[in-house]
Amino acid sequence: MTARRRTQTTRVEVSSDRGVFMISVAAELADMHPQTLRMYESRGLIEPKRSPKGTRLYSHADVQRLRQIQEMTAELGMNLAGVLRVFELEQELDRTRARAEQMERRAEAVQAELEAEIERVRRSYRAELVPYEAAGSAVVRARDARRHRIEVRFPRSAGGQPPASS
Repeated sequence: MTARRRTQTTRVEVSSDRGVFMISVAAELADMHPQTLRMYESRGLIEPKRSPKGTRLYSHADVQRLRQIQEMTAELGMNLAGVLRVFELEQELDRTRARAEQMERRAEAVQAELEAEIERVRRSYRAELVPYEAAGSAVVRARDARRHRIEVRFPRSAGGQPPASS
C-alpha cells in the first residue's frame, strides 16, 4: 500500500489594478508583441505600474485594456488616436456619472430636510387657520384673527337659513 500525497492549494486574490505581470507575460496574455505594449505606453494608452527597479508591471486591468485596444483597432478599424479619444470619453462619462450620483444623494438629503422643515412648521400651527378677506386671500392663525374684524359667511340652506350648528 502506497501512501497518498496530499497537495494543498492556496489561493491568493490580487487587486485587479495591482501590477503583477512583467511585460513579456502581459504581452502573451494580450496576444501582442512586447514592443507593441511599449508603443501603447508611449502614446498614453496604457500606464503600467513600475517596480522599485523600474520594471514595467502590468495588472489584470491593464491586460483587459490591452485586449480592448486590440479589439478596437483590429475588429473596429480604429486608429490609436481614436482609441485614446474613446478612453478619454469613457473617463469623462465615469466622472459625470459620479457627479450625477453625488447630486442625487444631495437632492435626497435636501428633500428630507425640506420635508422635516415642513412638518415642523405644520406642527407649529396647531391652531386652525381661517381666511382673512381684508387682506385678499390671506390666511391667518385663528388666535390672531381676534385682532381683525372678520366677517364669517355661512352657506345658506335651501330654506334660506344658515345651517344649524352641531
